[in-house]
Amino acid sequence: MELIQNYISGQYVNAISDDIINIYEPATAKVYGELYDSNIEDVNSAVKSAESAFPSWSALKVNERSNYLIAIAEKIHSRLDEFASFESRDTGKPISLARSLDIPRSISNFKFFAEHAKNFEFELDLNSDESRNRIMRLPIGVVCCISPWNLPLYLFTWKIAPALVTGNTVIAKPSEITPYTAYLLGDICSEVGLPPGVLNIIHGKGPTTGNLLVNHKSIKAISFTGGTSTGRLIFKSASNSFKKLSLEMGGKNPAIIFDDCDYEKMLDTVVRSSFSNQGQICLCSSRILIENSIYEKFKIDFCLKVSNLIIGDPIEGSTSFGAISSFEQFKKINDYIDLAVYEGGKILLGGSQEKINGRCSNGWFIRPTIIEGLEPTSRLNQEEIFGPVVTLQPFEAESEAINIANDTDYGLSATIWTRDLEKARRVSKSIEAGVIWVNCWLLRDLRTPFGGMKNSGYGREGGDYAMMFFTEQKNTCFQNEF
Repeated sequence: MELIQNYISGQYVNAISDDIINIYEPATAKVYGELYDSNIEDVNSAVKSAESAFPSWSALKVNERSNYLIAIAEKIHSRLDEFASFESRDTGKPISLARSLDIPRSISNFKFFAEHAKNFEFELDLNSDESRNRIMRLPIGVVCCISPWNLPLYLFTWKIAPALVTGNTVIAKPSEITPYTAYLLGDICSEVGLPPGVLNIIHGKGPTTGNLLVNHKSIKAISFTGGTSTGRLIFKSASNSFKKLSLEMGGKNPAIIFDDCDYEKMLDTVVRSSFSNQGQICLCSSRILIENSIYEKFKIDFCLKVSNLIIGDPIEGSTSFGAISSFEQFKKINDYIDLAVYEGGKILLGGSQEKINGRCSNGWFIRPTIIEGLEPTSRLNQEEIFGPVVTLQPFEAESEAINIANDTDYGLSATIWTRDLEKARRVSKSIEAGVIWVNCWLLRDLRTPFGGMKNSGYGREGGDYAMMFFTEQKNTCFQNEF
């Protein structure tokens, strides 16, 4: 039984709390480890460590902080297979996905912000006949980064890299469901000599440890990725103290397919955008809108291609579709599938648990599920399922597709499939979402703003947007006669 410890002041330490949380391997449904639900004493210890480290860390030159990030990235790269193995074990995702996406992107996050910071405008002079003004962007102090369970290290590093390189000290809380690669990151930080207290990693549940962090008076900013209901609670809690907030939340993302698209490219990509990571990516396409003229053809071809996905043990290199990351999520997804039938939907493919022989016989596997015949207002088309369940909806006109796409409380992302550039521009301008992909999916330039509209987000991350979030502006004005 492995024990996940907190990483505070450059050392692994046991939590003061005695409230134990079991950690499961989704593919087998077996407990492999445990962690403690950190309490206020644990949180205070992490905050004290971060406060002590802040003056010297923030005083370093940007290049010096960037060098630490580069060193961390290189150490992760040297242990890529190890990190990928643990990421697959924690989440149930195929190890091939962890190797090709999760861990490489985690490395890229550190490298990108290390280089981006060197060209970021931390100081700007504005002069006039009357005055000289120096505008500075300064680190905030102690900040908190809370990451989700679906892309554990990928989104963990997406937050802590810009926070660190801008001179803040960080208390980071990974999900208690998938904590292991964040836990391993402490080892990496010690290896590269990151000064004690600059990054503190503390474990626990959202309603307990997370809530203590959000409400701690010494923490100046919260960067959170997770569910909309949790984001709403964070917003309410933090509003009393006017902390800076960046909240990246849920999605109900449409893929809008016009009959003039590159059909084969579209088909391959929509399979991927619907079912990558078992549909457990906030950017996955969950509502597929298809122009009527190609609806029947798409339905047949899509179901056939999805049926060829290899469901199996995540550690097998041939597996393309793994396990659901927690029993709670497994149960929730099955409940939605039952609801689809109740609401009058027709299950075209999947809709049931997948039984795997061998070591995964008790694992949390659900077949990729495709449903048609539901109204746009049905719960399955309105609520975030966060699993391998997609709905198909036909449309006649461009305006109808836009109306269906926008008819939710969410607005994180959308994909548009057409060869008509003007149409793509019209539709993308009309869609209420923060990220629009045209004839592609998950293609990311890390300089661009990332975040959602409506109930999908508050603020933006990426590039300068993350750097600005983790800094505060100060203007110093000099009268010219002095």
